[in-house]
Formats: sequence, C-alpha cells, structure tokens
Amino acid sequence: MKSFNAKKIFSLFVATLLFSSHCFAFELDTSVDEEIRKNYNPSALEQNLPVLPKTAPSQSTTTTTTNKTTPAVPKTQPVSQPFKPQLVIKKMDNDYKFDKSTAIRIKKGTRFRVKSNCVISDYQKEGTRVSFTSIKPVTQRYITINEGTKFTAVVENSHLPQYTGNGGLIVLMVDGIVVNGSTKSVHAKITKANLKKVFLNNIKGKRGYIKGISTQVDKGENFYKKTRRTSAKLADNPVGLIIAPIPTIFGAVIYSINLVGSPIFAIWAKGSRISIPAGSEFEIKLLEDVYLQ
Repeated sequence: MKSFNAKKIFSLFVATLLFSSHCFAFELDTSVDEEIRKNYNPSALEQNLPVLPKTAPSQSTTTTTTNKTTPAVPKTQPVSQPFKPQLVIKKMDNDYKFDKSTAIRIKKGTRFRVKSNCVISDYQKEGTRVSFTSIKPVTQRYITINEGTKFTAVVENSHLPQYTGNGGLIVLMVDGIVVNGSTKSVHAKITKANLKKVFLNNIKGKRGYIKGISTQVDKGENFYKKTRRTSAKLADNPVGLIIAPIPTIFGAVIYSINLVGSPIFAIWAKGSRISIPAGSEFEIKLLEDVYLQ
C-alpha cells in the first residue's frame, strides 16, 4: 500500500514539472528565405504565371443504342410468262445422208401449183400447220412430181387487221413434201395466194388508210347534203325562212372539218381481213435443192 502511494506521488511531481516549464520551440534558419525575397518578388511571379485553360464542366453523356433492323426483302412471286405457242418446223430424215451425185435432185426455184386443203386465215396462230395438194405435175430430170403430191407448211407469223389502215397478215413457210409415201424436208415459200402475187412471203389484207380518208370525206358530204334538204324544207314556209340557212351553214362547217381532218381520222381505220377458202389455188417455190434417193 505504501509503494502504490509513492508511485502516485512521483507521477504527480513529474507532471507538475512538465506543465510549469516553458514550451519547447524549434529555432529555424530563415536567412535563405530573406535573401530570396530580396531578389525575387513572389507576388509578381504569381501575376506573371500563364492563365490556366478553362475546362468546360463535365457533362454527363448518355449513349443511346439503337437496334438497326435490316428491312426484310419482300418475297417475289415468280412471274408467269404468257403462253406463246412454239413455232415447230418439222425436220424430216436428213436428205444428205446419201451421195448427192447419185441422188435425184429437184432444182431450187422449181414452182408447184397447188390448192389449199383448209381455210387460210389471219386468225390462225403462229405454229399452226396447214397442207396443200399439187394440181399440176412437174417434171424434172429422172423424176416427175405427180398431181396430188402433198405439201405441208407452218404459220410463221400472223396478226389481225390493225389501226392506221393495216390489213391482216399471215406468213407461211413450206417445210415438207410427200414423195412415194415418204416425207422429205424442203425449204420453200408461197409466191401466189388465190392467184394473186405474194411479195416477201407475206400474205396481206388490203390496206384501209386511203379508203378511210375517202370514207370520212363521204360522211361529211352526205351530212352537208342532208342539211341542205333540211334548209329547203324550212324555206317552204314564212316562219322557217328565217332559220333556213342555219342547217346549211352547220352542214358546211362539218363537211369542212371532215375534209381537212380526214387524213387524221383515217388513222383509226383498219384494213381488210384475210380469209382464203379451202380449194383456192396457191403457188409454191423451192428456195433450196431437194434430193431424193
């Protein structure tokens, strides 16, 4: 107990000495600072410093993500082409399998008078097949093509009458001949149809443009004559005498319009149709030599 009191007394004594003594202080050497202040002005240095760049306040950036969707390619349905009959020109057993020097030749340019076995019309579509029968024998060296020999042909082109006065059209290409029961391939064209000459193998209907012009003029003239008769009837009585010239004047105007405008109005005119009855006479001309075994 006595030792504890002694320790306590000693501790109080040390604390009293510490608090009663002067505060400890460090003595610093400021001579260097004074020399610097004499030679340099710190405040001037601060004034000469470059201005710091202004920085914009940071803004919060928001990124938006957009999902790009590629447009779906529309499904295209296959376009169905309009049906067009295929032109079929028959190719018979080739005549050139044998020696031409020993074969019988029907010369190029030979003409055959034939009759049609069916109606030849511009209604027949491309690819339609027709036939003809010879009505006169044709004699060549070593052979005679007898009467009744059959020829076959195919419609190569056709159309009905068209505007601007165009008539119907049909083009026939002769591609076969039957000799001694066998069909041989030929290349021939039609040079006469119904006893009329055919140019460039085109069987054409009559053009109607000139006829359309005269038709328009005739319409105007007939209308004018009708109005003159009307004016004559009106002139028979005193009341109608006043208005009698009006129909004639009106008819004269219409007649003038038809006369001047007839070349334009005739554009809507169509030519004539083609319809050659069965049994009509045609002429066929070979465009190449035909060889028979």
